Parts: sequence; structure tokens; C-alpha cells
Amino acid sequence: MSLVRNSITIGGLTLVSRVLGLLRDMLMARYVGAGLASDAFLIAWRLPNLFRALFAEGAFAAVFVPLFNKKMTEAEREKAQTGLTAARTFASQVLSVLFPFLVLFTGLMMLAAGPVVWAMTGGFPDGGPEKFALARHLTIITFPYLALISLVSLLGGILNSLNRFWVNAAAPILLNICMIIALIFFRGDSEVETAVTQAIAVTVSGALQLLWLMWACHRAGASLKLALPRLTPDVKLMLALIAPAAIGQGAIQFNLLISTSLAARFLPEGSVSWLYYADRLNQLPLGLIGIAIGTAILPALSRQISGADTKAASDTQNRAVELALFFAMPATAALIVSAIPIVHGIFEHGAFTAADTQGTAAVLMAFSAGVPAYVLIKVLTPGFYARSDTKTPLRLALWSMLVNLIGNLILIWPLAHIGVGVATAISAWVNVALLWFTLRKRGHIAVDARLKQKAWRIVLAAALMGVALFFGNEIIEDQLGTGLWRRIAVLSVLVSVGGAVYALAILLFGAYRMQELKSLFRRRAASPAANISES
Repeated sequence: MSLVRNSITIGGLTLVSRVLGLLRDMLMARYVGAGLASDAFLIAWRLPNLFRALFAEGAFAAVFVPLFNKKMTEAEREKAQTGLTAARTFASQVLSVLFPFLVLFTGLMMLAAGPVVWAMTGGFPDGGPEKFALARHLTIITFPYLALISLVSLLGGILNSLNRFWVNAAAPILLNICMIIALIFFRGDSEVETAVTQAIAVTVSGALQLLWLMWACHRAGASLKLALPRLTPDVKLMLALIAPAAIGQGAIQFNLLISTSLAARFLPEGSVSWLYYADRLNQLPLGLIGIAIGTAILPALSRQISGADTKAASDTQNRAVELALFFAMPATAALIVSAIPIVHGIFEHGAFTAADTQGTAAVLMAFSAGVPAYVLIKVLTPGFYARSDTKTPLRLALWSMLVNLIGNLILIWPLAHIGVGVATAISAWVNVALLWFTLRKRGHIAVDARLKQKAWRIVLAAALMGVALFFGNEIIEDQLGTGLWRRIAVLSVLVSVGGAVYALAILLFGAYRMQELKSLFRRRAASPAANISES
């Protein structure tokens, strides 16, 4: 399969998950609002989500997938048909070390829930003991999700290496289904009781995702065996690489954690929720584009670099950057220009007020200035991880986190919650610049003629789309005060018109010809170990 088709497979299923996630957030906004219960739940959920992003779906996947592919490639080079067996043995060794660690770590974090929540929030000065106690209680309920989703990540890395991307990409759908069912059928009589049901749903979803991946691995002939833990040389290598990868992969998550903590300490009640809802919308292009492309290219880059095919590796990353810009730029224009109607149409009902819409939309505009950067970080870092280099992205991420911290401390006072979004966007662009120049300096990537030709045309097309959306906002303004489903229909029309304008502008400015667009989605015959850099 081509890079484009793999990315679309992952992105399409991620889209389903994110649409269900938006439905979940709409129900959350309606039944929990943006107050005490919402802030407490979101802090509790932020903790396992942070560790999930850092270790489970971030560092673990970034380190495990290249090593798994290397094992498979080396074994097949020595003797045909032994690649999967050797790689599966390595994965079982990892599982035997990972499982007891996860059990211990989860137990310790549940016991330390109180101090951890206090460290993040300062005890919620605005909400008092009740809010702090609720956040602690919800944290204890949600934290087992980390252990479950870490095991999911291990199995998902195996399936991604076997080019079965769709299975792992579909797993998060179960999270949103569980939380939606909890909100519709099991919500309590109060906002606090509803927040508790959401916390329980998070952990239940982790168990269901694990069962789903276990079944898929069994079907693929890649079932793992749990044995006594042994620190083999391969496992030691993975452990040595995973710590710096965690920080490098989690730069965005660390920045959000810093932002959320400062908001909880220094900004009025509701600010944490505004940041959350804005981030949920801001994360859509990251999940649909950045994570999809980054996930798709990592196995390919690993195989190309293991085979010393540096030209193919550079071409893979050029096409990945091109594809990222193609999808990220119109998303940026839409989220900035139409932030208010998007937030109004999706969230403003029930306990979510017009003031919450204004607060959330303002943060969303600031966050969205960094959308191309968030996506490009996910596209560029595989260039390091495929070479088993986790220290360089760590070093560069630390610089970006320092920029974010300083930016927050400077901007949070004059701009309040908006300053948080601005600082996050600036730090992301700093990270991209550092990643790009380092890769180029080392000769791992060079901008080819095709990328130079298309990049500026894509930006122009997105700008024209933004102009169209600006005038479209005024046309639909009166329709956003109607019922929820009508508002969603109106927003769908606005997005469709914007997409049509972008497509026409792409052709008008010559970014792509019609035949090129068709070829992007054409299936190409390839073996599992084949180069997927073509598009």
C-alpha cells in the first residue's frame, strides 16, 4: 500500500473515533458543563492520558516498532520465513518485563493520587476541598486505564509492523462508545455523579480495547506468551531508548499539562474546561493527519534505513511533509476563521453557555495557529526514531517546553487563557524548526523539487478557503441559534463549501493536477517489506 492509502486508513478510522469523541464532548458539555465536576474529571483524565501519550502510544510505539521491524528484517535476511517468529519472541520478552512494571506503577500512582492531583492543581484554590477530593477520587478510578492501554500499544505496534494498521486505529473508537453509553444510559442525577460514571467508562474501555487487540494478534499469528521477566540485551536496549523518547514524543502533552496546571492555579473556574474543549477540536487534525502519517511512515522508514536505502527514506519523509501540509493547512484556516461558529454549533447547549463558547473559541484560535507544527512534529520525529535515535528529539523537545513555560508565564497574565494557547503554538513551531534543521544538517532529509513546488501553492489555496469561510460565517450566523442537529447540519454545509473551495483552489493554483489527485489514492502492489514512500 502507498503512504497515502495507509495514512487514509488510519486517518479514516481516527476520524470515526474523533466524530464519536465530539459527540461524547457534546454530551459532556450538556450534562456536566464547564464547572466543578467538569474541571475535576478533566484533571483526573489528564493524568492517565499524559502517561498514555508519553509511554503507551508515544515513546513505546516509537521505540518498539523500529526494533520489532529490525528483528524481523535481520531474521529474514539470514533465513526466510523466520522473521515473524524472531520478532514475536522479542515482543514476548518485552511483555514479560512490561506487565509487572505496569501493575506496580499503576498501584503506586493510585495510592499517590492525592499528592499528584495537588501538585497539578495546587489544591484547586478556586474550588476548595470538595473539588480536590472529587479530582482525587476520579483519578483513582481512571488510572488503571494506563496499564491497559500500554498493553494495547504493544499489541498495536506488532500489528502496525505487519501492515494491519486498521485494527489498532479502530481501538480508540471503543473508548468513545463506552463514554457515550455511560452518558446516555448511566449518568447520575447530578454533574458530580455523571463525572464518576465517565471515569468508570474510561477504565472499562481500556479493558475492551485490550481484548480487541489480543483477538487481532491471535488472528494474525502473533500471539504473545507471558513468562518470567528477563532483561535480555534487546529488552535493555529498548529500555535505554524509551525514557528519552517519552519526553521527546510528549512535548505537546507536557505543554498541555503545564498549561492546564497554570490555568487550574491562576485562572477563573471554567478555564480548564475551555482549554480542554478547545484542545479537543485542535487535536482533530493532529489525530487525523499527524498521527496517521507518522504511524504509517515509521515501519517503512525503519525497513528502508535497515536496508541502507537513504534515498528512499528521504523521499518518504518529503512525501509525508507534502501530505501533512495538504491536509493541515485547510484545517488551520477553518479552525482559526470559523472558531466561534464551530464551538457554538457543537458545544453550546445545556450547561455550556454563550460565555463558555466565547472563552473556548478564543483559545481555539490561538491553539490553531500551531496546527501545521503539531502535525509536522509527528511527521519529522520518525526520521530520528527509525534510526534508534531518541536522545536528539528529547533535547529539542526540552527547548520547546522551556519556550512554552516562559511563554505561559509571560502571556497568562495579560491574555489569560488565550495566552496559554499562544504559548503552546509558538513552542510547537520552535520544535518543528529544530527538528527540521537537525535532520537537514545530518543529511537525513533534503527538500526535493516537488515539495518546493507544491508547498507554497497549498498555502495559497488554504488562504483562499479561509476567505470563503469568513463570508460564510456571516451567512450562517442566524442559523446557529436553532436546534442542535440543525446546527450540526449547518456546520456540515459550511465545512463542505470550504472543502470545495479548497479543492478548486488547489487545481487553480496548480498545486496538483486532477490526475495527480487520483493517483494519490490508487492502490499499489507491494510486499510487507516494500517501500511505501511513493504517493
